[in-house]
Amino acid sequence: MPGNMENGSGPARTRVRICRTIEEMRSARAATRRANQRVGLVPTMGALHEGHLSLVRAARSQCGAVVVSIFVNPLQFGPQEDLAKYPRHLEQDCALLERERVDFVFAPAEAEMYPAGAVTYVMVDGLSERLCGRSRPGHFRGVATVVNKLFHIVEPEAAYFGQKDAAQVAVLRCMVRDLDMPVEVVVGPIVREADGLAMSSRNAYLDAAQRRQALVLRRSLQQVEMEFARGEQRAELLIAAGKRVFQQEPAVRLDYFEIVSEQTLLPMSEASGALVAVAAWVGTTRLIDNIVLQ
Repeated sequence: MPGNMENGSGPARTRVRICRTIEEMRSARAATRRANQRVGLVPTMGALHEGHLSLVRAARSQCGAVVVSIFVNPLQFGPQEDLAKYPRHLEQDCALLERERVDFVFAPAEAEMYPAGAVTYVMVDGLSERLCGRSRPGHFRGVATVVNKLFHIVEPEAAYFGQKDAAQVAVLRCMVRDLDMPVEVVVGPIVREADGLAMSSRNAYLDAAQRRQALVLRRSLQQVEMEFARGEQRAELLIAAGKRVFQQEPAVRLDYFEIVSEQTLLPMSEASGALVAVAAWVGTTRLIDNIVLQ
């Protein structure tokens, strides 16, 4: 049977059902269908923070039932990346989701999602090789594959993702369109710490000095915003302005700084309406951030 969160001072509460298997999740979904409830899915890898919870609240406000998946997806990690040390706090995460009145947590084991001998993947050509896809070969194939599986298992009417992962959003919107999936992709705004750093589960890797250095990502985007507000439209000059900010933090290694179309992730020469995306290494931690110029 699916697990239940407990109050600790009274009888078991059933508001959050923890589904460990695909069969359990599909059974729970069938109950929502009988109740004619619109279902919202928030896919996560756990280690939840306020950015995730903002998506949960959006789903809660728009849907009759909310499912949060917690699965550290091995397919989207490269061989030298942080799969083994990625933070895993299922009990803590479920406690947070209990407070947000989430109905179901889908927390499968790796073998449940990828049984032995599985050889089928989803690849969104072109988009998957841009921005983070260029720096992390195979990453977006892993993302598209696991989200496709989650959509088939949960069958949500709406799925909620964060703007911080703008390239991921572009890939998934393309997948949904091309495969005629009856899922609305809803994108929530970036949630930031008080000092402007975009919230990320990987921020926990940073020591105090690195945490200060990481603010260069936000400062570089603010510099571009300022130049754009002054009337500069040429993408190459705005990119140069953003990169100059990184020279103030030589300990931070820039991965990319690009101005691209939100839909195609291809470079744009004029910046109006464009996505400004940055990725950088702070120590051994890779962080991303972005803005859209309006």
